[in-house]
Amino acid sequence: MSVCIGGVVVIGFLRWGWRRCTYIGSNDSATWPTATAEEFEPVPRICRIILAVYEEDLHHPMFPPAGGYLLNPDWVIKRVTYKQTHGHAPPYLIYLDHDHREIVLAIRGLNLLKESDYKLLLDNKMGMQMFDGGFVHHGLFNSAIWLLHEEAENLKRLWEENGSCYKMVFAGHSLGSGVAALMTVVAVNHRELFGGMPRSDFQCYAVAPARCMSLNLAVKYADVIRSVVLQDDFLPRTPTPLEDIFKSIFCLPCLMFLVCLRDTFIPEGRKLKDPRRLYAPGRMYHIVERKFCRCGRFPPEVRTAIPVDERFEHIVLSLNATSDHGIIWIEREAEKALEILRESDNSKTTTAPKVQRLERLQTIEKEHREALERAHSLGIPDALITLEEEPSLRLDEGSSSGIKEEESSSVQNDTGNYQDCSENASKCESKATNRKTSWNELVEKLFARTDSGKLQLKTDVKNVDPTITGPLA
Repeated sequence: MSVCIGGVVVIGFLRWGWRRCTYIGSNDSATWPTATAEEFEPVPRICRIILAVYEEDLHHPMFPPAGGYLLNPDWVIKRVTYKQTHGHAPPYLIYLDHDHREIVLAIRGLNLLKESDYKLLLDNKMGMQMFDGGFVHHGLFNSAIWLLHEEAENLKRLWEENGSCYKMVFAGHSLGSGVAALMTVVAVNHRELFGGMPRSDFQCYAVAPARCMSLNLAVKYADVIRSVVLQDDFLPRTPTPLEDIFKSIFCLPCLMFLVCLRDTFIPEGRKLKDPRRLYAPGRMYHIVERKFCRCGRFPPEVRTAIPVDERFEHIVLSLNATSDHGIIWIEREAEKALEILRESDNSKTTTAPKVQRLERLQTIEKEHREALERAHSLGIPDALITLEEEPSLRLDEGSSSGIKEEESSSVQNDTGNYQDCSENASKCESKATNRKTSWNELVEKLFARTDSGKLQLKTDVKNVDPTITGPLA
C-alpha cells in the first residue's frame, strides 16, 4: 500500500514538474486578440524616449538603438538626474513631442548600483498603502506624489502654451513603470493640477511593468494605462512583493522556482479575493516571439486584452525570463512587431481608416466595460461595475463610486490573514467624511518641508490611520 501511495505521489510530482517546465509565456495570452498597428504605434517610440533618459547628451548619444533615437534633442525640456531627485525618484526627462502632439515624462528603470532605488522598492508591505478604494505599492506611490509635486506646474504650463490640445503621457520601464502608472492614477484624480485636462488626454505606457496596484485599480484604469510585456518577462508575473524579488536578485532562478511551487497550492479564488495582492496595471500588450520546442525567435506578434483572472499569474521557468525584461530588447521587438502589424493592416484594408479607427475605439471601450463587469462578477474586492462617473479622490469613495472602504478589508490580523468586509459588516463602520481631499493635503500627509523648502518623506507616514485619510493612507 505504501509503495502504491509513494508511486502516486511521484507520478503527481512528475506531472506537475512537466506542466511547469513546459509552460511558456505565450500561453498567458493564447486567447487574446491581435492588437492593431494604430494602437501599438506609440510603443517603440515611447521605448526610445525611455532609453534617452540614460543618455547625458542626446546631441552626441553614446548608446543609441538601431536606427537612432529618432528624437529632436531641442525638444527635451528638462532632464533630471539622481543628484537632482535626491533619491525620491529615478532619473527622468520631459520631452515635448510636437510631431505627435504629446508631452512625455519618461522615467528610467532600476539601477542596481543605486541605493535610493532599492529604498523605493523596499518601502512597502502588503496592505500598507491604500488609494482610491484599492492598494498600491507604498514606496512607488510616494515617489509618484513627489514627482507630480515637482513637475505638475511645468507640465500644466507646457499644455497651456501648446493650445491645451496635447496629450499628457507618463512612461517608465521596470521600477519607473510603477512610478509612471501611479502618477497616472493620481493625476486623473487631480486633474485640477493640469488645468482641468480631460481624463482621455492622459496616457501611461508601463514597459516591463512592476506589480504596483490591486486588481480593482488595475482594471479600473485600463482606459489610461497600457502595460507592455515581452514574452517571458519575470517581473509582471512574480506575485512575490517587489522588495523580496530584488533582495534575491542574485538568486532569481531559485526564487522563481520556490514561488512557482508555492503558488501551485494557492487556489485561484483566494488570490483574486485578496485585496492587498498587487498586479501589473491597465490594458496588457503581450509581445510573443518564441514557440514551444522551437529554437530562435519568430516574427513577433502583439496580443492585447484587459485580463481579470489569469492576469500573468504563472511563473515561466525560462532562460529568457530576465533578458526579456531589458528595455533594449523590448524596443527592438516592438519595432519589428509594429512593422508586421502595419503590413497586416494594409493587406486587410477594406474600409476607410476613420471608420476602422472608430470601430477599434468602440471595441476598446467595450472590452473595458466587460473587464469591469467580469471583475465584479468574480467578487473582486471594491471592483467597480461602471465608469459612467468621473472618479474623484474622496475620503469616502463609497458615496460616489459604489466602493465602500471598510476598515476590516485592509487590516491584517496577527495571524497574517486579512478580514473580508462582506463577512464582518458589523465591524466595518467608516470613519471618513465625504469631503474631497485636496492636492495640498495629500502632499502634507506624506511629506514635510525642510528649512530649505524641499520635500522630505515623513518617517511616521507608515503609521497613518487609513480610516482617517481614506484612500490616501
